[in-house]
Amino acid sequence: METTPPTGRTVVLGERELVLGFRLIGLGDSVEVTPATAAEEFGRLAHDPNVALLLASESIREKLPESLRAHADNSLRPLVVFLPAPTGSHAVESISDLAKRVLGVSLKVGA
Repeated sequence: METTPPTGRTVVLGERELVLGFRLIGLGDSVEVTPATAAEEFGRLAHDPNVALLLASESIREKLPESLRAHADNSLRPLVVFLPAPTGSHAVESISDLAKRVLGVSLKVGA
């Protein structure tokens, strides 16, 4: 019996500038949010079984209630990756920290 790997949508969620940038490179499945709508839209997409990867602006993370923030940190489907906001200060999560957080695997090699 042949099985196919699970597929799903990649969705970008963020400010107008972020959404526009991803639309310009061809990713049309994007949702522009305001500070008032960010948490609601994030929750809707985070629980959508058709979404496999959710790329969200880092500024949205601070607007989320603790339960949604915990869901984002522990979810594999969708895998949630927070992107630096187009404006303001931001902290960038390294690939090794992302792997450790999401997969529980350390990519660091001992010297």
